[in-house]
Amino acid sequence: MPSKKQRRRQKKSRRHEYEYVYVDEEGREVDVEQVEADRPRKDGSAKPRAAASRGRPARTIEPPSWRRSIRRGLIFAPIMFATMWLIARDLSIAQRLFQTAYLLVMFVPFTYFFDRFMYRRFVKQGGVTPSGAPRRR
Repeated sequence: MPSKKQRRRQKKSRRHEYEYVYVDEEGREVDVEQVEADRPRKDGSAKPRAAASRGRPARTIEPPSWRRSIRRGLIFAPIMFATMWLIARDLSIAQRLFQTAYLLVMFVPFTYFFDRFMYRRFVKQGGVTPSGAPRRR
């Protein structure tokens, strides 16, 4: 027996003849004439679209920095300490602080090198570096 979701989909497919009605990216039903008007022309030129100005801007990835990695480590330090508090109940507070410091010593360089990896990958795939930031080789 089909589920409610499957039944709704079946009813929807019977309700419309999809060769005459299309659903656009935003979920609206659009007539065929409107869809064909939005398609590029055969001569290769396309109509200027106002939709290009909509949406969120492209994400820019900033170059990696030790300051950002240290700040991220300081944000995660209380979480790490709370985790050590819950996991290692037989340790003293000084030992838990030492374990948290050890985790931070491992965490901060890891986040820096991961940021560096992601930044290099972004630039390699054609991303634009922020103006004023020298690109290292």
